[in-house]
Amino acid sequence: MSPSVRKSLGTWAAILLLAGAWVALQVKRAPVTLPLAEHPAVIPANHSIPARGNDNPALPHPAQPTGGSNLSPAHNWPQWRGPLGTGVAPHANPPVEWSEDKNIRWKIPLPGKGHSTPLIWGDRLFVTTAVPDGPALPPQYSGAPGGHDEAPITHRHQFMVMALDRRDGKILWKRTLREQLPHQGEHRTASLASASPVTDGEHLFAYFGSRGLYCLDLEGAVQWQTDFGQLKTLHGHGEGSSPALHGDTVIINWDHEGESFVVAFDKRTGQRRWKTPRDRASSWTTPLVVEYNGRAQVVISGSERVRGYDLATGNVIWECGGLSVENVVSSPVAGHGMVFTGSTYDRPGLLAIRLDGASGDVTGTKQVVWRRSHGAPYVPSPLLYGDALYFHHHFQGILTRVNARTGEDRPGPFRLPGISKVYASPVAAAGRVYITSREGVTVVLKDGDEPEAIAQNRLDDSFSASPALAGNELYLRGERYFYCIAERLEFD
Repeated sequence: MSPSVRKSLGTWAAILLLAGAWVALQVKRAPVTLPLAEHPAVIPANHSIPARGNDNPALPHPAQPTGGSNLSPAHNWPQWRGPLGTGVAPHANPPVEWSEDKNIRWKIPLPGKGHSTPLIWGDRLFVTTAVPDGPALPPQYSGAPGGHDEAPITHRHQFMVMALDRRDGKILWKRTLREQLPHQGEHRTASLASASPVTDGEHLFAYFGSRGLYCLDLEGAVQWQTDFGQLKTLHGHGEGSSPALHGDTVIINWDHEGESFVVAFDKRTGQRRWKTPRDRASSWTTPLVVEYNGRAQVVISGSERVRGYDLATGNVIWECGGLSVENVVSSPVAGHGMVFTGSTYDRPGLLAIRLDGASGDVTGTKQVVWRRSHGAPYVPSPLLYGDALYFHHHFQGILTRVNARTGEDRPGPFRLPGISKVYASPVAAAGRVYITSREGVTVVLKDGDEPEAIAQNRLDDSFSASPALAGNELYLRGERYFYCIAERLEFD
């Protein structure tokens, strides 16, 4: 028998074995979600996001470039909340099941600590971290009023960005952008590298808050940088807002207990385009750029209010009250002509705001299509998947699914099996929703009006960074390890 024939027969045998295993798995799967009856990229905001991105022709499928890797944003993960800014990877199909000895393509330790989400672009991954450097120092606390649960500073740190090979996790290059003794620490569960980078495939923007904003090329050469001073956050709980990128503009939200503002820069030169004052109050939210009726606006949640700013000028277009006074962390998402935002600390609230006609103060007007006063998110941001809006209750293992257009329960809140605390924001692909907890468990749900938990996957790590998805892969950045999760066939 010729080698080509043997190879062909071996391939068909493997396919038949996989098909049999898949059928057996479907028989074993059963819904385990339990409704709680007692609890009541930038894309156009009027775009209806398909629930099945891989199959729905409503989303454009950019042409494959030469060289094998697809370099369109929709096929990559270029920012914290993915190519659409909603937590959805429209063309990804990652595994459903994994463990420490199943479907792990590679697992590597990373230097230092960071809760920033990795970026995926082509055959590379980009990740930021803060690496302790030098001898231990006496613990230094921020001295912030009301400080509690604060991790002190005990070392100087190197603030670093790295590029990794997507195929094997090999570090291709790393750049130390700042060496410094931080002026304050962070919450005991946080990190000094919590802001996620962003890329357009040509530039890479790494942001370390009080340590500055850096524009690099994809080979790690710094093109420009700028500093903003020192953030002084509420209770000394550290920094975490990520930059936003739209067209030629980079946007930074600088909310803290001092002079606060939102500022925009030319992405190529670093020249400041505008700077608009904001309320003097800490928030950890990331700007969202929304295009509506041909006009781009920057939507930022913060103390008590969410606001929309004109991307071209920085002027406030509209604002709406209803958020917490303190500790606004969850960031907005947009779709169906609306912005969805929520918070829960001292005043729980979730708002759906219609952009058409939004001008001035829209609090309590018909621009607020629907709102909820319970079950709103604290740390994780919402997921907008087709007509469904998913959001956590506080940072607990209780997830709510509603109709995004109406706010109607579909089915409402339900408890996630095996999950207690969640900092990572939920993500979705191929008709499935992925929720990763600090306990190392990822629950995979089949999306629908009656979601089903089809897998419960555990790894030997703790996760606060949100996942990244592209192709057939899911990337999880833990406290100790960085995982590439992808199906591995026994005959590979």
